Amino acid sequence: MSDVELRHLAAMAAVADEGSFGRAAARLGYTQSTVSQQIAALEKAVGGAVFDRPGGPKPVRITPLGTVVLAHGRDLLAKARTMAAAVDRFKAGDGRIDIGTFQSVSNVILPLLVRGLRDEHPGCDIRLFEEETDQPHVDELDLMFFDGRVEGDVEHRKLLDDPYLLVARRGTFPDGPVRPTQLDGVAMVAHPPICDQARMERALARHGVRPHIVCRTAGNETVLSMVRAGMGSAILPQLALHGADVGSDASLSVHELTPGLPPREIFLLWQAHRTHSPLAARAIEIAVEVAGRVAQRT
Repeated sequence: MSDVELRHLAAMAAVADEGSFGRAAARLGYTQSTVSQQIAALEKAVGGAVFDRPGGPKPVRITPLGTVVLAHGRDLLAKARTMAAAVDRFKAGDGRIDIGTFQSVSNVILPLLVRGLRDEHPGCDIRLFEEETDQPHVDELDLMFFDGRVEGDVEHRKLLDDPYLLVARRGTFPDGPVRPTQLDGVAMVAHPPICDQARMERALARHGVRPHIVCRTAGNETVLSMVRAGMGSAILPQLALHGADVGSDASLSVHELTPGLPPREIFLLWQAHRTHSPLAARAIEIAVEVAGRVAQRT
């Protein structure tokens, strides 16, 4: 049975539908001898005749063995057509993509990426997984946004530099840039010391600056709420402020840091040597385009 091929089953179905080898050949675009050869190969594989051939103008008749083979053969042909259609949709950009992300990317970059993929491929299946972690598990995803370089079996594409800004209750600092040294001992609200937050705090320490951290929280909105409440000021990446529309909040002021701290670097990661699906390849292109537009705005 391992010698049965889809083309044999397609020839058998055509003969059964048309009632003759000649009409089946015309339907399939083959010669009659080619159809005869395919039916002969099928009969050899299944060990018996699938058609009775009365000869002359009389139609061929399917045998009891042929009835069994044809029933399962039609199922296989239908599944093959379904598979072919699914492959065509996959090559056209449909299918599933799993993307890892984190807060500020989720708020600013990712909506534009998702909209771009949906507009081009309405049938695509997009799965998003948000996590704040020092150890990204790239092997479990097609793509992952991450704020740092990753060692190991990972490839990356840098999307943009995300500069740090100081956000404070209005009046806490004079208008204009603020020197990092002015923050030594100052009450600050901060993210947990993971990912790029830890690198940023080490950069402050190199300036001899050790803020008084009064609150740590993973949520950007919670950080800003605590700043509004007067708990302290905060140093946040520009994307986090952009997503929160801080510029329209009269209770807050945003200051550049002079000299500036090393910016947060945002990368798109994927497992090394992985063959991208057309959808994932397009997602990378859109992410680069969107990050470029966001960098120009910020």
